[in-house]
Amino acid sequence: MTTEGHIAALERRHRELDRQIEEELGHASYDDLQIVALKRKKLEVKDELVRLQASAAA
Repeated sequence: MTTEGHIAALERRHRELDRQIEEELGHASYDDLQIVALKRKKLEVKDELVRLQASAAA
């Protein structure tokens, strides 16, 4: 996979995680641990995305 393709995939994954977080928060009895896990994964994806974008710009 090219760097651009990997960046695009990470951007899609980041949006999907954001959607999952919003969906989970929409439930009356959401699971705090699930929210934390999703947010942690979203942050990991964002960090990878920033790293790849920085290396692609260099």
